[in-house]
Amino acid sequence: MELDRCLEQLYKGQLLPEETLRALCFKMKERLVKESNVLHINTPVTVVGDIHGQFHDLLEIFQIGGPVPDSNYLFLGDYVDRGLYSVETMTLLIVLKLRWPERVHLIRGNHESRQITQSYGFYSECLNKYGGSSKVWHYFTDLFDYLVLCCIIDNEIFCVHGGLSPNVQTLDQIRIIDRIREIPHDGAMADLVWSDPEDDAEGREHFQVSPRGAGYIFGRSVVEKFLHLNGMSKIYRAHQLCNEGFQVYFGGLVTTVWSAPNYCYRCGNKASILEVYGNGEYFFNVFEEAPANKLLNVPVMTSGSMLAGFFDEPTPDMFSDEYQAASAMNRHVDYFL
Repeated sequence: MELDRCLEQLYKGQLLPEETLRALCFKMKERLVKESNVLHINTPVTVVGDIHGQFHDLLEIFQIGGPVPDSNYLFLGDYVDRGLYSVETMTLLIVLKLRWPERVHLIRGNHESRQITQSYGFYSECLNKYGGSSKVWHYFTDLFDYLVLCCIIDNEIFCVHGGLSPNVQTLDQIRIIDRIREIPHDGAMADLVWSDPEDDAEGREHFQVSPRGAGYIFGRSVVEKFLHLNGMSKIYRAHQLCNEGFQVYFGGLVTTVWSAPNYCYRCGNKASILEVYGNGEYFFNVFEEAPANKLLNVPVMTSGSMLAGFFDEPTPDMFSDEYQAASAMNRHVDYFL
């Protein structure tokens, strides 16, 4: 398989043939199955948060942070859904990982899931771009099962998509998780991709059930205990939209990195990538959306009430039968749920 030829097509925004995708996903699974649940890497490395199918912004990230293989990248998950180019985004990351496996590292997010991608756009996108066939979606979602759960930078920085879990006190408890499966409804694996920090407020010091319907909200004492038990200094994670591109919690113990600018092509937020150099040195490279995004014609984005609902209305239980059925009937607004 000519990976450089694939990259040439992908950088132009061209889709690869279905059979090529099948072969790429198979080779990717062969590589990922050899990786531990807890990946160890060293600085320098650039940490990237949610991308959500915003392919042109991914290309912008490589312009800002440097191309692969000149720069090392750690991606914190949520590569697909909501954006218009999830197929192109995920395919490019797969080929880059296969071409330079020591330069690109991929963590699993909560959207790297069969259930979630059927409700938030990726499933429909695969069908639309590959002639109504769900085979490509199956290739990708089978591959998602093999993505690692977390990463340690320089033996001191814990990196994960979502957050911590009451079922996980030590890294060894993460290492023994059977990760090669669909993300379950609850338990340690679900918590790692779904949980969120919240600055200490009434009742938030410890673990609280999350309004997302999965995972937990956790406070400062939970973070301090986890870092102390595992000899870590801080946590880098993604999973939450940040208007300024990043957000710092608990005096710097937890940092959220968000890498999808103007989220859903209309939220108006900035994005960032976090360049980590070692010895406590780091830099937030903040950026705005790629110029190509402004040329996109997405008429469904004209509903202000839809966006308001995204932020203001309580988040339903994504795993309930009622929610899944309702989502299947309303896929024309899946990008904004």
